[in-house]
Amino acid sequence: MKPIYAVLILVVGIVLIRCDKGVKKDYKVIDTQELTKNQPEVHGTEVKEGELQLTNPLKEEYLATGKSIYDLKCSACHRLTEEKLVGPGWKGVTKRRTPLWIMNMITNVEMMLEKDEEAQKLLEQCLVRMPNQNVSREEARSIIEYMRKNDGEQ
Repeated sequence: MKPIYAVLILVVGIVLIRCDKGVKKDYKVIDTQELTKNQPEVHGTEVKEGELQLTNPLKEEYLATGKSIYDLKCSACHRLTEEKLVGPGWKGVTKRRTPLWIMNMITNVEMMLEKDEEAQKLLEQCLVRMPNQNVSREEARSIIEYMRKNDGEQ
């Protein structure tokens, strides 16, 4: 064997051994069912016309909260692009739907699926019912602000 190949094999072996030591193997799997088993499911009441006020410019504190909630509760099923994952992508949602519709869909999925034809069509397209994430009105308002920013509003 040529000396260069022996050195190369030795270097690759050392790198593989060193890299393996940097990988943490004692990670814990998070059981979301266990985390939420004692949390009652909360259904919101219908948000009616006049109960939701949008602001221009966008509120920075709402944006930060909305992003945090998106990362925690929404990003597993929704993308910020037009890409459909489990649920529809969010790109353009504030142009296609009213803030009132979005707010009710977030806070009271059951009511929307019973009463709203557009929500029923989404269920047919996605084949999966949006789960109740126990999002309060205040949190939903922050999510809408984050959606508005995603759609280019200032």
